[in-house]
Amino acid sequence: MKYIDIRSDTVTQPTSKMREAMYTAEVGDDVYEDDPTVRKLEKLAASKVGKEAALFVPSGTFGNELAVLSHTKRGDEVIVDRNSHIVLHEVGATAIIAGVQLMQFNSQNGIPNPVEIESLIREEDIHYPPTGLICLENAHGMGTVIDLEIMKKVYELAHSRGIPIHLDGARIFNASCALGVNAKEIAKYTDSVMFCLSKGLSAPVGSMLVGTKEFINWARKGRKLMGGGMRQVGFLAAAGIVALEEMVDRLCEDHENARFLAEKINEFEGIEVKTDRLQINMVFFEFSKGVDDSSFVSYMLENGIKINPPENGTYRFAMNKDVSKDDIDFVLEKVSEFLATR
Repeated sequence: MKYIDIRSDTVTQPTSKMREAMYTAEVGDDVYEDDPTVRKLEKLAASKVGKEAALFVPSGTFGNELAVLSHTKRGDEVIVDRNSHIVLHEVGATAIIAGVQLMQFNSQNGIPNPVEIESLIREEDIHYPPTGLICLENAHGMGTVIDLEIMKKVYELAHSRGIPIHLDGARIFNASCALGVNAKEIAKYTDSVMFCLSKGLSAPVGSMLVGTKEFINWARKGRKLMGGGMRQVGFLAAAGIVALEEMVDRLCEDHENARFLAEKINEFEGIEVKTDRLQINMVFFEFSKGVDDSSFVSYMLENGIKINPPENGTYRFAMNKDVSKDDIDFVLEKVSEFLATR
């Protein structure tokens, strides 16, 4: 059975051009920094977001945790959104790897309030840990994007206090599409950025950590410490090059598909779409009447549609390059059928 997979944009299959590039890639030993394909990818990645240098890492979580490790010292405090990926979905790695604690702020659907962030910065006191880093997420996993004016305010605030900014930009190119600006305009209000090649960009593996040359040189050692010193990894980097060269501009199609799906599914009686979280490629919704979640997930799977169970009662359908308009129509048909049986 051919499945329609809307669990995430991480489920995308590599393109035929990616597969060919991987097969023919020229490789070397990346720990010795002599893999030419990795070097090409890192140069391209840095230029895409207007930074001096980049480092290829195995995953987005790895990149975020490497950034925290590289920016901070043990015992520092990191200011971060309580609903961020770093807090919710990285298995407490900041405590284990970097030895830092998290000061969490409350965002409005992923949108931070600079005034609240400022209130959380520690003053010099024998009882307090120093604030070593502020982390933002754009686009946010809640389906929203942070406006540039907010990014700028937080950046200027942080730098006035000597604190670096790291951006979990796993979907920075989705944010770029939603805001109608080049990704460089987002990244300029950061000191480091992590972005994924393996989500909507459809590469099979890998993320990029970008920043200054000094920062990346230090992070390279941290990558080795964390077990991420890969060898002939140009085979994977080759797919990342194709992703950055060919897959960035098409992300807006996923946003359009998400809006179409949201509009149609919102017409069903018993479903309430989170329209205030509809800025990228994700549709969040809840059943307004009691529905057995396991029955819904099973029903969809039996009909060839893979979905995740809800988190705190909220479902997420994620559009990606392998989901067509016909697929969306089929998803709508099956949701409608499920509701009719209840």
